[in-house]
Formats: sequence, C-alpha cells, structure tokens
Amino acid sequence: MATDGWRNFGHYGADGDPGNIHGRVALGRALEDALERMITDGGIKSPATTRRGLTARMRYLTRTQGGHAALATAGITATPATLRAWTQGTRRPRPANLEAIDTAYWTLRAHNVMANPAALKHRLNRDGRGTAMEIHPINQDVVDVPRRRENLRTRRLQVRYIWDDAVDALIAHDLRALDAIWDDIIAELDSDRGAYTYISHIGLGA
Repeated sequence: MATDGWRNFGHYGADGDPGNIHGRVALGRALEDALERMITDGGIKSPATTRRGLTARMRYLTRTQGGHAALATAGITATPATLRAWTQGTRRPRPANLEAIDTAYWTLRAHNVMANPAALKHRLNRDGRGTAMEIHPINQDVVDVPRRRENLRTRRLQVRYIWDDAVDALIAHDLRALDAIWDDIIAELDSDRGAYTYISHIGLGA
C-alpha cells in the first residue's frame, strides 16, 4: 500500500476487514485485556462449588468493603447467620446461590482492581523494564493488489515510559490521548511508522 493510502485509510480497500483498526483502538483493547488478566490471575482459583472456593469467596465478600452490597446486587438475601454458616462451611448454599456468590465475588474483585490503576501501571512498567509488545499489521487480503505492502510483518518492541499515561487515558476513555501515545510507540519504527498507524492486533506480555 502506498504511503498516501495510510493517511487516507480505506481508500484502497483496507477498511474491508473490520479487524483492521487504528492503533489507538488496538492499544485500548490490549490494555483492557491486560486488566482482565490481572483480575482473573490474582483471583481465587478454586471453583465456588468446592468448599475451599466457597469459603474463600465468602471471606472476601464479608470482610471487604462493598462485599455485602455486591451480594445483595447478585440477589443474595440470606441472613447474617446464614452468611456466617456459608463462610464457616457448616452449611452449603443452593446451586443458584453458589452462582450468585461467584458473580458477586468477581464483580467486587473487578471493581476493586479497576479502582486501583496503580497496580496495572506497576504491572506494565515492571520497575522501568517495560512490557513486551507485539504489533500485528493489518490484513492486506482486502487491499487492492497493486497497493499492498509486501514488507509488513509482526513487529516486537519493549515499550517503556508510556504506561502511566496509557492507563490514565484508558480509564478516562480519552482516545485523543491514546492517539498521541500510539504515535510515540510507533515512532520507534522510524520510516515504517506510517505502516502501523492502522493494525489488526496488539499483544502485551503482561
């Protein structure tokens, strides 16, 4: 694809694949994926259907601020005595309540992780070492044949110093800021930077 094709994205058919997106959008999605992994990786591994998993969830929900509200929102109307019995393992909730407890746990954990963006920043910054990033180019099968670029390939970078601003932009839903950050990232590609303004996917090693 010629250089002007990147400035006028879609003129030669690249927008024929909905998976071809601007880098700022792909960056936002990659950050959301990293946040989701952070929520699940640090969560309770044992299923709620096991005694261990149930007890761990109930302890979290009864000892963490917002836990009782999360249980109520999930549809749990049990008495304090019943909640204690579930937590101590002397009584077992019905299957529907087990599912509601699991929902309440993951909802509260997600809320608490998202309320602490510093943790995601730390995970991505890695004490200044940064995070590995894979940048996958657009799918050119939809591009007019004479305008395809044969040298496009997956690029790998070790990205540092931008993560605090990127996480802040994600939380604020600030696409303009993500746009500027993406420009900073692909600046490392020198003369190829324009070819990665639009891409298909970003993978983060975090």
